[in-house]
Amino acid sequence: MAQTSAETLKTTPLYEQHIAAGGRMVPFGGYSLPVQYASGIMAEHKWTREHAGLFDVSHMGPSFLELSTRTGDAEADHAAIAVVIEPLICGDIAGLKPGQIRYTLLLNAQGGTMDDLMVARSPRFPGSLYIVVNAGTKDADFAHIAEAAGDRAKLTRADDGALLALQGPEAVDVLAALLPGVVELGFMQYGPFDWNGQTLIISRSGYTGEDGFEILSPASIAKALWDTLLADERVKPIGLGARDSLRLEAGLPLYGHDLNETISPIEADLGFAVSKRRREAADFPGAARILAERENGPARKRVGLVVEGAPAREGAEILDGAGAVIGVVTSGGFAPSLGKAIALGFVPPAHVAVGTRLQVSVRGRAQAAEVVPTPFVPHRYFRKTTSS
Repeated sequence: MAQTSAETLKTTPLYEQHIAAGGRMVPFGGYSLPVQYASGIMAEHKWTREHAGLFDVSHMGPSFLELSTRTGDAEADHAAIAVVIEPLICGDIAGLKPGQIRYTLLLNAQGGTMDDLMVARSPRFPGSLYIVVNAGTKDADFAHIAEAAGDRAKLTRADDGALLALQGPEAVDVLAALLPGVVELGFMQYGPFDWNGQTLIISRSGYTGEDGFEILSPASIAKALWDTLLADERVKPIGLGARDSLRLEAGLPLYGHDLNETISPIEADLGFAVSKRRREAADFPGAARILAERENGPARKRVGLVVEGAPAREGAEILDGAGAVIGVVTSGGFAPSLGKAIALGFVPPAHVAVGTRLQVSVRGRAQAAEVVPTPFVPHRYFRKTTSS
């Protein structure tokens, strides 16, 4: 990632809180954000797995896409807003129920991934979608969506507030002490909640593999909300370092590393994001390529690796048993929960079977590696037992 000079870095509404807590600030996505606090990445990672970690992810791209003209018929208005966004993505938005969130991919005409994002149907306002895109691509994403919407719908950015992520097995009890209604949310559901006279948009989701929530807050109450959550002894502030190691253990791709404009959903092992109705209609960007790869297999595929020895970082070569280069690591590091090095990378189909013995090149030295299932650490999302 290109470094940005300190003079041009943006700050989030929680910047002063990070400084006061001893956060070590680094440039990330054009913002000054904490990579860690005093306890360090390892301790922060383990705390989140065992208790509740609080992350500032305000650099992300929350927004709302709303019909310019509503009919007053809730289903008709939702169908109309789905028609605006679906030509850009591979997910079934028309089929969302109120308050339901769908993970999907913004695709180019060649079937490559421009971004991965969350799209949710408003539980309160028909003809409205809550959309969250990645930080590094948000300006381009917003422009792309707005251009496609034309005069049919209006895109309103909401990245002038704060986005907090409360993650971990104790997150639900912590947040329910402030807002009891959050216990009614299942994984990938969201809703509005009132706190201190303001509206919070809270989704039961996150990027750690743990149960938890993402909370969109007006800037005016963000510091008070942050401080209130941290007043609970079960909660500690967590930086970008542990956020990355947590998502890597969860086997979740990071845009710009494990996903880019050349990588298709099938290559990225994200075929589930290509919804059944959209596959049958073949009405999404790059459908010919993606459906062919789904039927016949892609030329490369993302796999998980356990690495013996030092971690293999992004860009490290993946080798077959004979030492020939067959692929590349796109994310890698030490997994605190497992006590070993892990990685994500792309290899040809002949090498994707679980148990395949490979090698990775670390500082010019070949180290043994093995293809393993992902996630490396099981997800612990809270899924409702009844249909929602």
